[in-house]
Amino acid sequence: MPVQRLNHAVLYVRDVKRSVAFYREALGFDVVMSLPGAAFLQAAGSSNDHDLGLFEIGAGAAPSPAGRTSVGLYHLAWEVDTLDELESVATRLREMGSLVGGSDHSTTKALYARDPDGLEFEVSWLVPAALIDEEMLAGRLSTRPLDLAADKQRFGGRTRGGVGVSTPA
Repeated sequence: MPVQRLNHAVLYVRDVKRSVAFYREALGFDVVMSLPGAAFLQAAGSSNDHDLGLFEIGAGAAPSPAGRTSVGLYHLAWEVDTLDELESVATRLREMGSLVGGSDHSTTKALYARDPDGLEFEVSWLVPAALIDEEMLAGRLSTRPLDLAADKQRFGGRTRGGVGVSTPA
């Protein structure tokens, strides 16, 4: 039987309390269990036992060299249901000083941000399968700046994303 989906991710962080506070405020995660130096968080709409594990390794930890001087994970990506939600997350991340950019990958509208340890993550909305055409598929070969106002005008701010792509139709 093939792998179905990613169940959770685990990050090493300098200060678990600081990281918990960040992921709660930025993305609405809830703590489902904590231990000394560790916390397990769940996304609001998730049925997973937990979606994110955080393990503290201390303030003296060096930044991750992944992508600069070593191989390693580039980022994690979380999905929101609507463009209105994506816009709300963009505002919150901008206010927190964490937002580093936004990209239009044609079938995916994405925000990029960094947590307090500099670990990058993505928050995205996926165009529903029924709205994807050949031109949009071809557009995945290039990346454009994200224009949420234009995307909301085109697709609607409350259109449920990912239907038929990441969630059943």
